[in-house]
Amino acid sequence: MEIQLIRTYRSKGVNGILCKDGKEWGKTIELPWVENAQRISCIPEGTYILRKRYSPKFKWHFEVLGVKGRSNILIHPANDALKELQGCIAPVLQHTGEGKGNSSRIALQRMKDHLYPILDKGKTLQLTIKNKRS
Repeated sequence: MEIQLIRTYRSKGVNGILCKDGKEWGKTIELPWVENAQRISCIPEGTYILRKRYSPKFKWHFEVLGVKGRSNILIHPANDALKELQGCIAPVLQHTGEGKGNSSRIALQRMKDHLYPILDKGKTLQLTIKNKRS
């Protein structure tokens, strides 16, 4: 199964729309594009595999696999990309500015409710990231 993350790039952060089957079902925030530099840039556009991951800090969340030159790219809660992200993706309910949003914990829970059952059935979950203009 594929979900898409359609990005809008800005100087202070990236705002995204999550889509499945052509329908919007979530929003995201990320750091601005800084040539894929670790910890300070969003990841490159492309297609990646998502898997479930647990950590004491974020509890259950997602990991983005196959990012060239990067590791530990997560999808976890955050409401301000510049203050709370180090190259990861955060789901939010609404965008409130460039790389900013609100209610990220609720948005992540909705994402898990929607996608974990797919992963629990042993299906592959792909995330395709592209520019809004593409």
